[in-house]
Amino acid sequence: MIALSRRDRVLAVALSLLAGFVDAIGFMLTGGFFVSFMSGNSTRLGVALATGERMAALAAVLIASFVGGVVLGALIGRAAGRGKRRAILALTAALLALAALLADLGAPGAAVAVVALAMGAENIFFEESGEVRLGLTYMTGRLVKIGQAIAAALSGGARWGWLPQLLLWLGLLGGAALGTLAHGLLGSDALWLAALWTLALLAFKLLAPHAEA
Repeated sequence: MIALSRRDRVLAVALSLLAGFVDAIGFMLTGGFFVSFMSGNSTRLGVALATGERMAALAAVLIASFVGGVVLGALIGRAAGRGKRRAILALTAALLALAALLADLGAPGAAVAVVALAMGAENIFFEESGEVRLGLTYMTGRLVKIGQAIAAALSGGARWGWLPQLLLWLGLLGGAALGTLAHGLLGSDALWLAALWTLALLAFKLLAPHAEA
């Protein structure tokens, strides 16, 4: 993992868990689409366009919502200045709560689009100087880094350099498992748990304002 404080490493894993949690819920609600994994949606979009499936529109909406969330998060983050990370967490929590409300009102399609918006915004959390230092909702690159770190360890490099990368992946994996279980018990109301989890992370961040970046 890039150079992060211990507190930021905890937040990174917790946010990856959140991404996995809502991605699993979105997957269940849409019958196989994603709210945080846009590579998967891009493949689904390509297949749907080639086969003429009507579900192409859903994939396109989710991708557009995710990108819109990145734009929204970046703009709000810049406006918030030194309070950027707290603002991103507040925005993510608000969007997840809105998504849960929309689902309760019988609009699951709108709900998953708003969740994708939230996941796009979440990825701005570790943005610095206009560049995202650490992606939180996609893990293919993370798996590549795990492999690179293992190779480095076998070649005499840092023995445990792969562990922080693995923890991020495990966070997403564990979140997906928990999201599946929560959806089985609560249905779309599991999105309220995601909003509460994000609020808990915001409280964690507020308790350490000196660590804001």
